[in-house]
Amino acid sequence: MPKASVTRQINGEKQKLIDFVLDIEKYPEFIPFCIDSKVYEKKEMNEEIAIIADLTIGRKPFVDTYKSDVRYNKKNDSIHVTNIGGPLKHLENNWKFVQKKNYTEVQFDVDFEIKNKFLNIIMEKSFQFGLNKIADAFQKKAESL
Repeated sequence: MPKASVTRQINGEKQKLIDFVLDIEKYPEFIPFCIDSKVYEKKEMNEEIAIIADLTIGRKPFVDTYKSDVRYNKKNDSIHVTNIGGPLKHLENNWKFVQKKNYTEVQFDVDFEIKNKFLNIIMEKSFQFGLNKIADAFQKKAESL
């Protein structure tokens, strides 16, 4: 299973960055390999925001859509994502936001497995490169807000 993590120091207020990550429908505007996104449900509760959303990712001819359960924990400023449908056998990613003096430290880790064994092998070989490219795009867009 491909696993990776990235930590970035981003110039920006913590809550603004959290809201930015939760704005899933804007991902195709700036995230490489993200072709489309759709939010089906968003529930705001006292200590949590729960979102059910689809992301369509890939490069032709390898394009697929997966459905995710996204949970923002307001108490500890973390976002936990798991897959609930699509080509992934397993997906778990976590975002953690820590406000520092002049920046916010954003930690992101991801662990996933694609049902198609051939595609999973390909992803294992290039995943860290792809994750860094996505993190670069996220940071560039976040700092321009």
